[in-house]
Amino acid sequence: MRSLVVKSCCLFFLILFVSQHYSVSATKKPLDPKKPCKRFVLYYHDILFDGDDVANATSATSANATGLGNFNFGKLVVFNDPMTKDQHLLSPPVARAQGFYFYDLKTNYNAWFAYTLVFNSSDYKGTLNIMGANIAMEKTRELSVVGGTGDFFMTRGIATFETMSIEGFKYFRLKMDIKLYECY
Repeated sequence: MRSLVVKSCCLFFLILFVSQHYSVSATKKPLDPKKPCKRFVLYYHDILFDGDDVANATSATSANATGLGNFNFGKLVVFNDPMTKDQHLLSPPVARAQGFYFYDLKTNYNAWFAYTLVFNSSDYKGTLNIMGANIAMEKTRELSVVGGTGDFFMTRGIATFETMSIEGFKYFRLKMDIKLYECY
């Protein structure tokens, strides 16, 4: 009699667990890569401090290249760069990109980025966190949007980079096509 009660209780809890699992997974919307829930384009402007441009610089080297190879391996750059809706540097910024990148290949230019887009405009409030490899020699590169706050609470998606302008190691501009697939 006692083993029948134990078996019945175990069966009840198993059915309860399975029904909860299916009810939770059935309510989650499938992601459609062709249809983001939010999409916008921003332009990222980076002006590297070279020792004489304190007023305009938006980034600075905080660790020099190691000397291993000819591609700045080990160089670490910290930035607080303006993000604009168009490709003009002097347009009003809609966000700031705050973070760092470091060169992580000895055989080619490749940088790993980790930063937060801090929005404080009439369009958006909050942050987006972006990270990943920026293989500079590729026409387009994709970095992960790994979270956010405010209007971007817990969001995830992809930021596609395309280089628009390079002026040596002094200035570069990236077009960022941001596609968000999980929006709450």
